[in-house]
Amino acid sequence: MGLISVRQGIAWQLILLAMPRSPFDRRDFLRLSALTMGAAQMPAFAQSAQPAAPAASTDAAQPAAGPPIKPIGYAAVGLGTISGIFMRACAKSQTAKITALVTGHPDTKGKRFAEMYGIPETSIYTYEQYDKLRDNKDVDAVYIGLPNSMHKEYTIRGAQLGKHVLCEKPMAVSSAECRQMIDACRASGRKLMIAYRVHYEPAHVQGRQMIQSGAIGQVQSFEGSYGFNAGANQWRLTRQYAGGGPLVDVGIYLLNETRWITGEEPIAFTAQAATRDTSGRFAEVEQTLSFSVKFPSGIVGTFNTSYGSDMPGYLRIHGDKGSLQYSPAYDYNGVHLMGLGRNTTDILTPRTVDQFQLEAEHFANCIRTNTDPLTGGDEGLKDLLAMEAIYKAAGTPMGTTKNR
Repeated sequence: MGLISVRQGIAWQLILLAMPRSPFDRRDFLRLSALTMGAAQMPAFAQSAQPAAPAASTDAAQPAAGPPIKPIGYAAVGLGTISGIFMRACAKSQTAKITALVTGHPDTKGKRFAEMYGIPETSIYTYEQYDKLRDNKDVDAVYIGLPNSMHKEYTIRGAQLGKHVLCEKPMAVSSAECRQMIDACRASGRKLMIAYRVHYEPAHVQGRQMIQSGAIGQVQSFEGSYGFNAGANQWRLTRQYAGGGPLVDVGIYLLNETRWITGEEPIAFTAQAATRDTSGRFAEVEQTLSFSVKFPSGIVGTFNTSYGSDMPGYLRIHGDKGSLQYSPAYDYNGVHLMGLGRNTTDILTPRTVDQFQLEAEHFANCIRTNTDPLTGGDEGLKDLLAMEAIYKAAGTPMGTTKNR
């Protein structure tokens, strides 16, 4: 190993020692240090491997001295699967807490979750009682876990009630709705964050930092897929509620991450939508969609997403000096970051990290410190603009029946 490589290795070790350890532990430091010192036997990009604490990693920590931080109170709006995951995450947090519930089933779901999380029955509301949240001082923010077509209404109303808003992705079913949501939160002086959990997940944060530092050279292209086999009779298969097919549900992860990594907005789109199923399941949305994007710098990406096939999410990023891969990429935990090339290299092996807890705590910290969230409303708007362009390229614009 040459003198420069040794010096680089020592420098990386000093950087590693100085960086926050959570949620990485000492074993990560030792393993990544070894990767750096062994750079002569590895692809060029591996020389830049370094752990990077996610933006939200410090939000959960209590101060070393002084009184405990009062948790930010969330009202969970809609008690479906995604809200259940969010509520479990908050139950583990010291800085975010579920303090109210909004549901169409107050006597069943409402009471069950209230008992689970110590919420008084007086803080269980129906959708018709949503406006009463205004008077609940234990609620600082609303978490919108409703079908996509309901995001706009309950975000705008939540902001008008004086509550900050954490809204699930996709932000809405059109870019026009996104703009209305942004305007309403701004007019009310409330914060708006879109729940892009990947932006707070350690492996994705680390990979992005490696790429932006030049670890794989000049980025050339992306490729990836994400999908699942959707059962019949789901709201996501109804255009009225979903606003689109698999692109707005799972393909959005691929689109959003490439935008996030490049820091650019796509300028050219191609797409093909197809449905092979003849059962009637996909009468309103496409079964499968393939799309490509081009960025102003010349970077291109090609992706597949589907409701008709189990596609474990993966994303590959190719540079002129190396490649990275996330696989699995978008599971709720266990994200695996690795290098590709002559010597396939583990950079961060799968581990359990609660991405919902990280995003809940990040927004809680933003509310507490009056700072802007990393994934605000503008991020959701840009995704909707791109998805509208993709559907247009496929001949099936969002909000209309699918192209047959």
